[in-house]
Amino acid sequence: MSECYTVRVSKDYLGFNAAHFITYAGNICERLHGHNYRVAAEVEGPLNENHYVIDFIWLRDTLMELVADLDHRVLLPTDHETIRVTRSDQEIETTFDQRRWVFPRGDCVLLPIANTTSERLAWYLAGILTDRLAAHECTTWSRIRLEVDENEGQVGIYEKSR
Repeated sequence: MSECYTVRVSKDYLGFNAAHFITYAGNICERLHGHNYRVAAEVEGPLNENHYVIDFIWLRDTLMELVADLDHRVLLPTDHETIRVTRSDQEIETTFDQRRWVFPRGDCVLLPIANTTSERLAWYLAGILTDRLAAHECTTWSRIRLEVDENEGQVGIYEKSR
């Protein structure tokens, strides 16, 4: 019989406020709007020499850093088929069909995703968390679960196992 342990961090202050828009049904692009996002994470694995999976404080602080990078920004996908993102030193121009938005460069986060859905934001954040775990020399984890709640109960979840 094998044992499994999971650490979960979910705090009210692990959130970010950001604007975005998504496309759906092939050619529909919703209006630019914002959410008060909340993030939670789980790390599963065996206990280490300290008898925990990962330090709660380290995980909390890492999540705080991740959400701070997205807070009060416009989230733009750079891998979308029809949304075009053009960068200059001063601004970001984004186009979809006949629509065009121009934002100050410092107000935007360009994300290597196809659409700024909660599911893809969870995937993006889980990827960064995976990299940070490796840098922190936490290599024994077996599963990561990242949740991005965009509207009090509308949650996109990404899980990664190895």
